[in-house]
Amino acid sequence: MNILILGGGGREHALAWAVLQNPKCGKLIVAPGNAGIAQIAECASLDIEDGGTVAEFAESQSIDLVIIGPEAPLAAGVADRLREAGLLVFGPSQAAARLEASKAFTKEICAAVGAPTAGYGHFTEAEAARAHVRQTGAPIVIKADGLAAGKGVIIAETVAEAEAAIDDMFGGAFGGAGAEVVIEEFMTGEEASFFVLVDGETVLPIGTAQDHKRVGDGDTGPNTGGMGAYSPAPVLSDAVAQRALDEIVKPTMAEMARRGMPYQGVLYAGLMIKDGAPRLVEYNVRFGDPECQVLMMRLGGQVLDLIVACAEGRLEEAGVTWAEDHALTVVLAARGYPGAYAKGTKIRGLDSLPEDSFQQMFHAGTVMREGRMLANGGRVLNATARGATLAEAQARAYALADALDWPEGFCRRDIGWRAL
Repeated sequence: MNILILGGGGREHALAWAVLQNPKCGKLIVAPGNAGIAQIAECASLDIEDGGTVAEFAESQSIDLVIIGPEAPLAAGVADRLREAGLLVFGPSQAAARLEASKAFTKEICAAVGAPTAGYGHFTEAEAARAHVRQTGAPIVIKADGLAAGKGVIIAETVAEAEAAIDDMFGGAFGGAGAEVVIEEFMTGEEASFFVLVDGETVLPIGTAQDHKRVGDGDTGPNTGGMGAYSPAPVLSDAVAQRALDEIVKPTMAEMARRGMPYQGVLYAGLMIKDGAPRLVEYNVRFGDPECQVLMMRLGGQVLDLIVACAEGRLEEAGVTWAEDHALTVVLAARGYPGAYAKGTKIRGLDSLPEDSFQQMFHAGTVMREGRMLANGGRVLNATARGATLAEAQARAYALADALDWPEGFCRRDIGWRAL
């Protein structure tokens, strides 16, 4: 098969690496890709949020399957345009992508099916939102309604912090994403990520993971796009996963189909788990990043067969083969992230890293200029490894991270701490 992957981050590098393990993969193109992806696949410069442009490119390259990595092209309706062009597509329609593109829409769906989630209010102007916070008190969670690249969530410990977050969002700190705001009760428990494939009807669980959102060790500091992850997540036991399927995921998928917007692609349910009971934190309509990296390390080449079965509506005949293993990824970020950081710093030592089915350095924000590998983003690299135990996977991942010569970078030193 000739395959096109849209995106250029660590998630897409991991997807490309896994897809290439499958002998059914012929030509692989990633758009736009990054310097690490360019070492294993062809990269193309393309406006991936323009469905017409992507469709024309796919036709010119005789592409058989398009895998859409990030949320922005999905929210822009790229999957719809590609399906209209007769292409096989992995990723939900624009209508179904509202599960991530609008927090208020997701809350409405949850209410319709009685799915357990946080109590909330939905606001379109700041004064009403501030009044709600003053009445409710803190801690409380302030969310930009739209897409904010994983950063539009503020956990406010005080009313003053919550009011400042509301002012920032309505003041344009997250662009159009913050034009509307959802305010939620603060849920306690342990958060984990549950991934399923959906082909419009069948729901197939494909793994669990736990992300580390805060920038500092011990879950301190501001929220980020994710500083590391591991899989599986012990807190998401088989029993908890079954409850999440029965009480949250399957009712949501049935309601989406009932509304004429059947879901097709990967669905990521962020869950808060307390005393064995899951509640929905949020849905994402794509693989999480960096959770995708640990899932791909564990799933390997079978990912392509699962993706094709999902895109063709054949999930009922598909199954996932799991090894009894663990995977862990450590995000290496530019100093200053998630605030202001420098781009263009040189990264040394990548050439001498061991890379095999047990350890990979996935690239997120890198660029190659004049033969030098440079940092080109906030989250730059993902040191990813698997092992028979989580401790073994952790040791391998940190060995990869520590082998680099990049003084302008940093990482958390405690990824996996909850399970270990």
